[in-house]
Amino acid sequence: MQPGGETRGAITLRTALRPGDLGYIVSLHGIIYARERGFDPTFEAYVAGPLSKFVQTAGSRECLWIAEKASQIVGCVAIVAASPETAQLRWFLVATDARGTGLGKRLLEEAVAFSKNCGYAEIILWTESGLTVAAHLYQSAGFRKVEEKPGRLWGVDLVEEKYVLRLR
Repeated sequence: MQPGGETRGAITLRTALRPGDLGYIVSLHGIIYARERGFDPTFEAYVAGPLSKFVQTAGSRECLWIAEKASQIVGCVAIVAASPETAQLRWFLVATDARGTGLGKRLLEEAVAFSKNCGYAEIILWTESGLTVAAHLYQSAGFRKVEEKPGRLWGVDLVEEKYVLRLR
């Protein structure tokens, strides 16, 4: 991960982790997705396991951005290496009270720029069909949907969607 951060308006982006960040990110995912999508606590485990591994093993071509407003985490996104040529966008979340500020677009732009600078050929991401605002954001950034998988995850029936953005 890269140290430091960047300020734009009242929301700050940083990549240096602080004690409590991981727990808060997992909790924020759990609370928001339970309230908005009906997900059960197994979703928090789905977030926590790979996030923990990422923090323990992240390489120079992987990064986690944390967005803060008034010292409160209001969003995050990460790029992890799925393979030497493929980056995966993970843990993309904007808290309810930070939506409509352009933060989602800003986080996505950071992740895409980082991936390009690292020399990845593409970025993949998995989402679910109920997240239509996020899907619009992905499509406006050039991602295209390449796969759908209906199933039952996290206590609900949903359709997983895979998106790809070719970088070269």
